[in-house]
Amino acid sequence: MRQSDVLIVGGGPAGAWAAFQLARAGGRVTIFDASHPREKPCGGGLTGRVLRMVGPVLPLDRLPLVPVTSLRFESGSAFSEFPMPAFGATAETALAIVDRRTFDAALLEAACRAGAVHVRERAREVRVGPAGVEVETQSGRWHGDVLAGADGATSLVRRRLSAAFTRNQLSIAAGCFVHGVSSSQVRIRTAGGPPGYIWSFPRATHLAVGMCAQADATTADALRDRVGAWLDENQIAQGALREPYSWPIPSLSSADFARERPAGDRWMLLGDAAGLVDPLTREGIYFALASAQLGADTIARGASCHRYVDRLHEQIYPELSRAADVKLRFFTSGFSELMIRGFDRSAAVREVMIDLVAGRQPYATLKWRLLRTFEVGLALRLLRLQLAGRVRRFVRIRSADSR
Repeated sequence: MRQSDVLIVGGGPAGAWAAFQLARAGGRVTIFDASHPREKPCGGGLTGRVLRMVGPVLPLDRLPLVPVTSLRFESGSAFSEFPMPAFGATAETALAIVDRRTFDAALLEAACRAGAVHVRERAREVRVGPAGVEVETQSGRWHGDVLAGADGATSLVRRRLSAAFTRNQLSIAAGCFVHGVSSSQVRIRTAGGPPGYIWSFPRATHLAVGMCAQADATTADALRDRVGAWLDENQIAQGALREPYSWPIPSLSSADFARERPAGDRWMLLGDAAGLVDPLTREGIYFALASAQLGADTIARGASCHRYVDRLHEQIYPELSRAADVKLRFFTSGFSELMIRGFDRSAAVREVMIDLVAGRQPYATLKWRLLRTFEVGLALRLLRLQLAGRVRRFVRIRSADSR
């Protein structure tokens, strides 16, 4: 049996970043992952706050980043297109796109350079007991003091120590990589039936195009068909190779966040395994890194893993809960078209959206900032949405408590 201080299942952004932080602090860290680094069917958007976090560690100038120069939002027959701030002018509002294989590899390499050990095997079983934790692979068993599950939406660690996500707690992201064509524009189209959105994100050598919607309301095949129809309708990359993909993404409600159990004695969940994905945008890279940093700091300080839960409630859950409430109406045609009219009328409203996309604008102050733009109708609509969401959240929590 081999010994480490911390055993991390999963070598994606959450696992690699936690391993880097712990190894740099002098900890003995082992990462278990047979597949990373790999391409992942997500947009690959790196917001300003992600770039600020990893910039001092990763050689960003050596990553195939595609700076986003403009955003295009569509809903029904309405659309609005406006420029993004120049990449490099300010990290606060920058947005860049990267392929996940390269980005994930850079994080994993940084962790290994700091001293973490990468075991290229799949964790077959995990165990937690009073004396320590254990990870079993095909070749043997590893023992440690703390276990971190960073193994995504279908997390083994979560299934063993907490509870697997139910279908209504997941979204499906499905679409295709469109090879041989790229761009510098991000396109987003809201859609109903089921509510969600279609996106086109530019990579260095291809486009990542997909649609995301709740898993209990659709199928991957149905979403891919809608993406294909949108590509054909807009005559995007006609004749180009389309490589299909699909992937589950946690998409929790505010009531779900109130009930989450992401840690216990000697164990914790990070990133997607903990459900830490923005329910509205489905952006998860920032929250993977942020939770990894909180978890690694908790472990390095010798604090109980329960303290990690407290820090999630202080620093991450409030934002994600608000996003879940906003999501309830955001993808309706009336609301999204109202937003697009606001973009066309007001540079101040466009700045709000730029900051929201770049991760600079929190949901907590979104309605008040919109009010200050003097687009009062838009802000009041959002306020009614948020109040309605709070009422529904209260009813769901009371209903769950009564059961």
